Amino acid sequence: MWHEYINATSTDEVIKILGEKKERARIIAGGTDLILELERGVRKGIDILVDVSRIPDLDQITIDEDNVIHLGPLVTHNDCVASKLIRKSAYPLARAAWEVGAPQIRNRGTIAGNLITASPANDTITPLMALDASVTLLSAHGERTIPLKEFYTGVRKTVMQADEMLADISFPALTKTQRGTFIKLALRRAQAISLINTAIILNLKADTVKSAVITLGAVTPIIVHAEEAEKFLAKKKLNEKNITQAAELAVQAAHPIDDVRGSAAYRREMVKVITARGLRAIRDENEQAGMPKKPILLVGKEQKVESLFAKQPSTSRNFPSSEIETTINGKQYSFKSGYNKTLLRLLREEGMLTGTKEGCAEGECGACTVFLDGNAVMSCLVPAPRAHGAEITTVEGLANPASSPNGSERLHPIQEAFIQHGAVQCGYCTPGFIMSGAKLLEEKSKPTHNEIEQAITGNLCRCTGYYKIVKAIEDASNYRVPHA
Repeated sequence: MWHEYINATSTDEVIKILGEKKERARIIAGGTDLILELERGVRKGIDILVDVSRIPDLDQITIDEDNVIHLGPLVTHNDCVASKLIRKSAYPLARAAWEVGAPQIRNRGTIAGNLITASPANDTITPLMALDASVTLLSAHGERTIPLKEFYTGVRKTVMQADEMLADISFPALTKTQRGTFIKLALRRAQAISLINTAIILNLKADTVKSAVITLGAVTPIIVHAEEAEKFLAKKKLNEKNITQAAELAVQAAHPIDDVRGSAAYRREMVKVITARGLRAIRDENEQAGMPKKPILLVGKEQKVESLFAKQPSTSRNFPSSEIETTINGKQYSFKSGYNKTLLRLLREEGMLTGTKEGCAEGECGACTVFLDGNAVMSCLVPAPRAHGAEITTVEGLANPASSPNGSERLHPIQEAFIQHGAVQCGYCTPGFIMSGAKLLEEKSKPTHNEIEQAITGNLCRCTGYYKIVKAIEDASNYRVPHA
């Protein structure tokens, strides 16, 4: 994994470290891509991680006087999903962010990280390309702003230099005459990589297209514009005949490969299908169908948790020279080892808290779900030093002694409901479901059936068929949820 881990406190510090260490160092924020890349050997020669997740004010979504939207480098996918500004003025990005992974992934994964990973299947690149976004890169030599269409040079390749930090993502807000959408085709509804995706933005005057933007993901080594389709639609009515023709033309931009998830021929055909589907949705003014008005995020009521880190001097922490000091289930812990592990392994092997399970170690199954500073995350994708100064809750911490008259532990309503409904078989996935369900009830005291399904999209079960799990969460919402 890594040999040195630095919790940075300012962008100046980050730039200095990158300038000195160059290819050996890598910035980590959410880590949902990078942890896997390091384990799989995709990113070689990296032995220093620079954690920027505690630097203030890098998680802001703003709009300036020129009607340009700015995303800070720590803006997560769920930040975009929850943002009224993004949903109103950059809807294709909000929809793409909602389609990424599951709530636990969206709570950690950043838009900046999605761009830097540079996979053509990464969902948020496609709408940002359609929105004509640019990225601003910082280094010791100054800053440079690059249009996103010039940022990529191939699969997982960008023009970004080893000593640069992505400091800003910017794009013009949609005007009153522009409408857009994002459509993703994958092998399942959640926790799936795109087979193909498309972002469509139309500038409309009544039923006539003044101009069109259609970008396609996962069909070439980089995100591409369907230029022939864009040119064809300009100054034409958005009728069925023109939609069909534009969809046929969009296929010309697609040059996909055959792989285990689908053939090239299938992908080309589906480019036509989803392009037509998106154009029809905009024509019929139902492009936001299927997007929840208040999506389930699995976040704490107070996302900005005051932590031990905030109380310490504004100096960076370097591991392994420092101990990891953290709070787990209300108790103070100090770890002298485990700095080069994931949070999951730190909890299990150093903390001896084995309730949190490892099912996949890839952020796919949700068995390792814990609360980090109030938000549900996959602990297998969190570096252990991120625990320094954090507030962590595991399944062992859900029982609440304060709610019991004699001081003994009282089970959380979710735990009690799982017992009553027999919502387990092998039980291996159960801690993750318990954690997701508990955070859901904190976020929404009376969730609907659909909201329960949203909450557990990041949790996989091989045994029960989910029916008893969903019923247990439904019934648990009828109990009073205890809070410490």
